[in-house]
Amino acid sequence: MATGWHTVFNDYDEAIEEDEQQGLIPFFVSTTLGTTGSCAFDDLAEIGAALQRFPNVWLHVDAAYAGNAFICPELKPLLKGIEYADSFNTNPNKWLLTNFDCSTLWVRDRIRLTSALVVDPLYLKHGYSDAAIDFRHWGVPLSRRFRSLKLWFVLRSYGISGLQAYIRHHIALAKRFEALVLKDARFEVCNDVKLGLVCFRLKGTDRINEKLLSSINASGKLHMVPASVNDTYVIRFCAVAQNAKVEDIDYAWDVISDFAAETLEKEQADEVSEIVDRRKTHTLAQKRSFFVRMVSDPKIYNPAINKAQTPHRMSGELTSPGHDGTVVTVQSPKTPGSATWISWPLAFLFASADDGSKNDVTLRFRHLDTMMRLSASRRNSATGGSSPSPEAENGITLLKSPKKSPILQRKRGTSPNPSSAAAAAASANSNGSGK
Repeated sequence: MATGWHTVFNDYDEAIEEDEQQGLIPFFVSTTLGTTGSCAFDDLAEIGAALQRFPNVWLHVDAAYAGNAFICPELKPLLKGIEYADSFNTNPNKWLLTNFDCSTLWVRDRIRLTSALVVDPLYLKHGYSDAAIDFRHWGVPLSRRFRSLKLWFVLRSYGISGLQAYIRHHIALAKRFEALVLKDARFEVCNDVKLGLVCFRLKGTDRINEKLLSSINASGKLHMVPASVNDTYVIRFCAVAQNAKVEDIDYAWDVISDFAAETLEKEQADEVSEIVDRRKTHTLAQKRSFFVRMVSDPKIYNPAINKAQTPHRMSGELTSPGHDGTVVTVQSPKTPGSATWISWPLAFLFASADDGSKNDVTLRFRHLDTMMRLSASRRNSATGGSSPSPEAENGITLLKSPKKSPILQRKRGTSPNPSSAAAAAASANSNGSGK
């Protein structure tokens, strides 16, 4: 039904036809001229013309705020289609200088209204029923306050020309405020300003507009209320004070502009803080993930290792004697970038040695009876010695371990000291022969 800032009849028509197909009887349609949220206007002419196919439907027009402005001839075009209306309502207390509450209602056929609301017991009958209009039949309550009296005083005090000038002045103030908003690139106007209401907002999220309005209202300098139009949070500015001036509009805009600058500055600071917090959280999570992945596959997730890779001149294999006299060979690819989980530490250390490190780095593998010492290749060249082996060429010296690993020996069931074991065996033999 809602398209932009007004209403069209398409959904009304479909709903009425659907009701009739279900055996229901549509009887009431309500339209609005000047909605509360954005002062939007339904297409009354289109809706009224379409409802002529349904003669039993009552068409009501709600113009609680905007209806007061129709006392100005130049605003009468906004009433286009009013000839189709069965009833029309406006509230003089909203824009016609009348105290709350005061609501006026016009109906095309009062008999249809009163016949539905008539209450006529014997104790309420009187001799002037045919000569006077009994307004207790026009509404649900049997009695009412004398609201028309205060409206009569307003009309007598201002006159039609005074009330028209009052309406036109407020519309001019709204247009001035609209112009101020449009000049500021930070803001946008969200409605078609036809009367005294301007809907505007900061360009950005709904949250920042909520903060802006909250801070303005909390200051006590201005008071405005929000509205949600087409799922968009807007701020409503309406000049309704009797003696409002152009200076008041300028003051109001200065207040709004100052609070907007402050709100945007705080919002930027909050965004920076949020970004920093997100980065901290992301960095911590990345470090944890990197640690886990590095342990599982270091050559992929360590940038330094990827950069170093495996040198071209690195030996194709590394050997180490085993405990049973065999030779343990560790193959390492000769192609850069194809280092395995065993060869990448060596590649990294080779690159470090090439970068000019002067400290020897000793490597000891717990699962091998071999200790390796890494030194820069230029040291070998400085002493004048050269080795035909690939290990010597790359500064790798394989040294036999002074003793076998006690851990491996315990696992294999052997004694950590062979000489002690032999002595114990000889003593056992001699004891046996003595027996």
